[in-house]
Amino acid sequence: MERLKEGPLKAPSARAQNRAASAELHCPTVAGERVELVVQNRATLGSAEARRLRRRGLIPGVLYGREEPVAITIPERELRAALTTRGGLNAVLDVVVEGGKTHSSVLKEFQTHKVRGHITHVDLQEVRLDQPIHATVPLTLHGEAAGVNEGGVLSQVTNELNVEALPMEVPEHLEIDVSAMHIGDTLRLSALTVPEGVKLLDDLEETVLATLTQPTRVEEPEPEVEEGEEGEAEGEAEGEAPEAEGEAPAEGESEE
Repeated sequence: MERLKEGPLKAPSARAQNRAASAELHCPTVAGERVELVVQNRATLGSAEARRLRRRGLIPGVLYGREEPVAITIPERELRAALTTRGGLNAVLDVVVEGGKTHSSVLKEFQTHKVRGHITHVDLQEVRLDQPIHATVPLTLHGEAAGVNEGGVLSQVTNELNVEALPMEVPEHLEIDVSAMHIGDTLRLSALTVPEGVKLLDDLEETVLATLTQPTRVEEPEPEVEEGEEGEAEGEAEGEAPEAEGEAPAEGESEE
């Protein structure tokens, strides 16, 4: 997982997660990451208060649990550190509210600034570590497809997959080997092997992971001349000769 640069906290993109996953192909695919996140209660609500908190380097959020939701604020630096570990967006967050008890939670949703892209609000969901949850994990293609050496074009169709697993067993990423693909092949989800305890939620046959096709040749069409235009052009060409033959002699010149 890429670490976010200093400055406003931005949401890691699926492409960024895939790049990080590709760099760690030989590492375990199960995230299994727990990060402590110390937060504060948020007594005052509203958009004006949220803007004031962001100016102070705090991200407003809500912790949803088995009891009433709790409005919280999270230091931007600590949130950045929690979301850029090996577990990434699927890390288990041990949320501590003002020195109280620990709430094992996961990132439920987040909102981003429409222009700048940084995170402006987060929703955390308390979970039980012995009960499965639904999560979205990045998919990366591994290996060099044989069809590429034949002149084909490899295209990744699906970048993320929906899975069900225990919170500590959610994969950091999933990978599939494409080295046996030839021109004309289609790789479907049914060909993917997942770690034990992980259940795929997408349709196994309908979900296409990758395709390998012939390169597209773009041929420029020859300019077409419409029948009317062609007739006009011929008429102009035919009419030039009579004009030349019927030219009147210039003033002062006599016909021989």
